[in-house]
Formats: sequence, C-alpha cells, structure tokens
Amino acid sequence: MAGIDTRIVIIGLPTIARELGANLETVIWVTQAYILASTIGLLLIGRVTDVVGRVKIYNLGFVIFTIGSALSAFSFSAGQLIASRVVQGVGSAMLITNSAAILTDSSPKNELGTMLGINQIAFRVGSVLGLTLSGVILAITDWRALFYINIPIGIFGTWWAHRRLREIGTKDVARKMDWEGFILFTSGLTLVLLSITFLSYGFSDIQYGIALIVAGFASLLLFIREETRKETPLLDLRLFKIREFAAGNLAQLMNALAWSGAILLTSFYLQVVLLDSPLKAGLSILPLDATFVIVGPLSGRLSDKYGPRLLSTIGLALSSAGFFLLSTITNTTTYPVLGLVFAFLGIGNGMFVSPNISAIMGSVPANRRGIASAFRTTTFNIGLTASAGIAVLLLSLVVPYNTLTGLITGLTTSLSANAGAQFLSGFKTAVLVLAILNTIGVIPSALRGTRKPAERLKSEEVTE
Repeated sequence: MAGIDTRIVIIGLPTIARELGANLETVIWVTQAYILASTIGLLLIGRVTDVVGRVKIYNLGFVIFTIGSALSAFSFSAGQLIASRVVQGVGSAMLITNSAAILTDSSPKNELGTMLGINQIAFRVGSVLGLTLSGVILAITDWRALFYINIPIGIFGTWWAHRRLREIGTKDVARKMDWEGFILFTSGLTLVLLSITFLSYGFSDIQYGIALIVAGFASLLLFIREETRKETPLLDLRLFKIREFAAGNLAQLMNALAWSGAILLTSFYLQVVLLDSPLKAGLSILPLDATFVIVGPLSGRLSDKYGPRLLSTIGLALSSAGFFLLSTITNTTTYPVLGLVFAFLGIGNGMFVSPNISAIMGSVPANRRGIASAFRTTTFNIGLTASAGIAVLLLSLVVPYNTLTGLITGLTTSLSANAGAQFLSGFKTAVLVLAILNTIGVIPSALRGTRKPAERLKSEEVTE
C-alpha cells in the first residue's frame, strides 16, 4: 500500500489536473507532498518506536494511512488533495519504518536477508506496480479510485495487525526525546527538498531557491554538530562507524536518486512520444515489475548464504547498464527492445535491494533498529523526492517550460516533430545523468564489509 501510493498518481496527473483545475506546480505536489510527509517525520517515528514499541506505532500507521486514503478519495480541490496526501504520507512512514524493524526482531538470524527481501520487494513492487495499476484503474473509472482501493485493505490490515502482532522488540526507554534535533533535522531536510522542487518546476526566482538550499544545509550541519554533543541524540551518529550501515545507506541513496526520476520520465516518454494510453503505458512497464518480484526474494535468500556485498554490487551495476540502455532509445524503438530494457532494470534492482537492506538492518544493535530503519527509509525517500525534481529540471533545460507544463497538466497530448525531438533529447540527457548517479553507488556497495547477516548481528558495535 505504501509503495503503490508513491507512484500511483504519476500516470494520473494529467487527469487530476484537468478534474481539479490545477496548474503545474500544484499538481506536482500531489506526488511530492506524500513523499515529503513520509520523509520528514521518519527519525522522530523511529525514535518513538524504540521507546513505545514497534507494534503500537505500526498499527497506528495503518489507521492514519487509511484515513489519509479516504480523505484523498473525497477531495474536491487540489489543496485538499495535497493536505490529504500529507496525512497519508505520515501513515506510510509509520508502516515502512516499523515493518523492517519488526521483521529484524522476529526473523531467525540465518533468514534475515530473505525476510527483509520479501518486505522490501513488497514496497518496491508496490511502487513500480503503482504505474501499471493506475493505468488499469483510469481506463475503467475516474482518478478517485486510485485512493478508494486502499480503504478496504487498510481496514483489514488494521484489524489483522492488531490481532496478530505481538511486541517482542527491545525497547530503549532510558533515553529522552531529542526535540531540538528533530526540529533542526526536519527544518533542514524540508528546506532542501523544497528548494529542489521549486527550482525544478520553473520558479523564476533562482536566488530564492539557492537561499533555501543554503539555509537547509546550514540547519543540517547544525543538527550534526548538536547530535555529537548530546547524550541522547535523535540520531546516534556512532551508527556511521559501522561500515555496512554507512555504505549501504549511501548506495541506497544513489540508487533512489536515479530510480524515481527515470520512472517518471519513462511514463512521459510512453504517453507523449509513443502516444500510449494510460492503460497501455502502465502495462508496458510490466516486464520491470515481473523480473523485480522474481529476482528480489531469490537475491535475499542468496545473501543469507553468501553475504550481501557481491549480490548488491552486481545488482547496482546491472541496473546502471539498464539506465544507460534506456538513454539510447528513440521514437522508433520497438517494444520488444524496450521490454528487454525494462526487464534488465528489474533484474538489476531486484538483485540490489534485498541484500542491501539486509546489510543495513543486520549491522545495528537490537535497540537501535527502529532509528536505523527510520534513517534508511529517510535516505531512500530523500532520493525519491530529489530524483523527480532533478529529472524534470534536466528535462526543462531542453524542453520549453510552457510545453512541459502542458504535458504534465494534460493540456498538451501530443508534440510537433520539433518539440518531440526536443523532448527525446532532454529525456536521453536526463536518463544518462541518472545512470551516472546510480553507477556512483557501486563504489560504496563494493567497499562494504563481507560478513554475512548472522555474523553481523553478533557484533554489537554501538553500545550504551
């Protein structure tokens, strides 16, 4: 559910813009508000989780996510929909943060990679499947059904989680809440993400955007300084002394920076260059979905046996090759070729995700898994949010802003030969840059430790 809703509105953005009378900047925030809301509160949720208990916050997350879905479905203005997506994003943060921590607590040590692999594959498949599912839904009914589908699942999930889950994790009740750290981190992260978003969608005052970036990084640097001085910090920076934790998060960030933007641009390519319907565009990406869901759990199982470094590094390298291949397509590329590129991307990312998550979560002590899971998800969401902004910014350097506005809001459904060539040129350049970002992630992945998850869990490198 949480994964699906990161992407389910992308193909439906033109429809939502027309129905609600939204402009470019407003309709983009229908997607960005969800990711931003599910990012800025993650460290606080992770800290509360370590103190209160994972199951309680997880169950509450189901409730909030379901309420946010219902509010989104019944929205009658763009502003109302954006606010509802914020509620939905907070609920998703509670679900995502605690799901990995609960599984780490309850999984046998020699099966951690498999269990986390299934969990993360569920999220990633959801995020990719959201594109296909949205195309099917929009072909049958209106955009409100994109959110209706969450309501019965959310009600059942809330009841089932309350009935079946029991608290077995180690609570960290001795430490106080670091509200100052939370404010600094949240302010800094919000300013940085807002600046990227604003600059990406045609805001003319570049100096204002630069000022936001400077202020955001200043707040984050102050956060780091304050955290090193506190006995009970929001984020225990000693976690970064664990090589598997630091390298895994950096590799994940670079992968996320590439992934979201490439998917967004591909959806535009399918609907604008190839003139596919939303349904056909969604179905065209199925090879990526299928290979990802097949390879992901298998990769997690193999990482339990052989360790995560080799599999995650090969996976990142393969996904980079897929991105480079995607940057070479034209308006005459046949679908079999395009389908093979999608399958290549699915195989590579499927190989990377499970072992990498296993390395991150298996490397930290039990009483830090809530905050470790929250930080891991934060870096992933930062990558997703920034990726979309970077992709559209790169595309806007080649495609005129008015044309880009028309495409995203649905006012432009086809392009002239000249505009089509501009779009394809911008698409190739943007995907090429994203491919380079993903390739950079191969370096920290290759330099991580070589221990298997069961061995890492024996080493409590961060203690009170």
